[in-house]
Amino acid sequence: MSIQYEAPLADSYGVADSFPKDFGYGEEEGDIEDSPTPSDSKPRILLMGLRRSGKSSIQKVVFHKMSPNETLFLESTNKIYKDDISSSSFVNFQIWDFPGQVDFFDPTFDYEMIFRGTGALIFVIDAQDDYVEALGRLHLTVSRAYRVNPEINFEVFIHKVDGLSDDHKIETQRDIHQRANDDLADASLEKLHLSFYLTSIYDHSIFEAFSKVVQKLIPQLPTLENLLNIFISNSGIEKAFLFDVVSKIYIATDSSPVDMQSYELCCDMIDVVIDVSCIYGLKEDGSGSAYDKESMAIIKLNNTTVLYLKEVTKFLALVCILREESFERKGLIDYNFHCFRKAIHEVFEVGVSTSRTSNQPAGTPLMKTVALNGTPRSTV
Repeated sequence: MSIQYEAPLADSYGVADSFPKDFGYGEEEGDIEDSPTPSDSKPRILLMGLRRSGKSSIQKVVFHKMSPNETLFLESTNKIYKDDISSSSFVNFQIWDFPGQVDFFDPTFDYEMIFRGTGALIFVIDAQDDYVEALGRLHLTVSRAYRVNPEINFEVFIHKVDGLSDDHKIETQRDIHQRANDDLADASLEKLHLSFYLTSIYDHSIFEAFSKVVQKLIPQLPTLENLLNIFISNSGIEKAFLFDVVSKIYIATDSSPVDMQSYELCCDMIDVVIDVSCIYGLKEDGSGSAYDKESMAIIKLNNTTVLYLKEVTKFLALVCILREESFERKGLIDYNFHCFRKAIHEVFEVGVSTSRTSNQPAGTPLMKTVALNGTPRSTV
């Protein structure tokens, strides 16, 4: 395996071509205190479940790069822990980690206020434990949340499946799915939809599951997918992911099915690029950034597959999988990428400017996409 890597680390994000700070998907560290919007008003993702189900471990592994083995020493959560991840990441959400013993009937627990501002509720079930009690708590939690805010996305992580056989995983998921939906049907809550994921912090399944959760909260997702489809169809690329570099969550991909092995390869490539940059890319005094607008990497595997990474914004990277014969047209791919990158910036610029127009007439398009030659393509 050979690696070609370029990452001149000039401080390039102070110029006009940098990712605008007001896109709504992350602020500079120094800007947080001056932000006119309080952090509590940001969309929330709630992590709930019984004690020792793995909620805090998930949060630490996905958003704080903690080694899975280190999570064995985490203490049990005894109060609501709020984690604002938008200062260093594209995703602009708060993660609220709830203690397993939270009591919805406690008068000091204002569950209406909490659920009203929630975008997604993730309920974690320990698949290696008896989950009868967890299913009861799941039903109580989602039914209360649904009555307060029916727009919440309800996600169930069937967690710690690394210790189960493949057959046991499928059987456990089927059983939990059946029981949870039967409980909702008995309570006349058939409209409440639960999504189920098999997860573990010891592989990439937890990152993929969190990717699916976050994508539901990104209003620009259809436009991003459309742009990726246009890009790969004009460049001879087999698969492309738009990654949040910090968390390795992919916020969008093209419409072809996601192969777990391909996703793992792309995640590992991001780790390699950042690690190499931290060792060899920083200035002698340690200043600079490990990831900037010139960051690019090419990895050629021994099965004629090429992995290609390019910086899109200071938080986002495009990682592509393609064949060597397609990569021979690198000039075409780079030109198409330039147009794709420009379109991504325009998508968020238009989204921000229109959201600030309070007296905008009904029916005005909120976003636009552009074709790969930079001309307007369609409105969304």
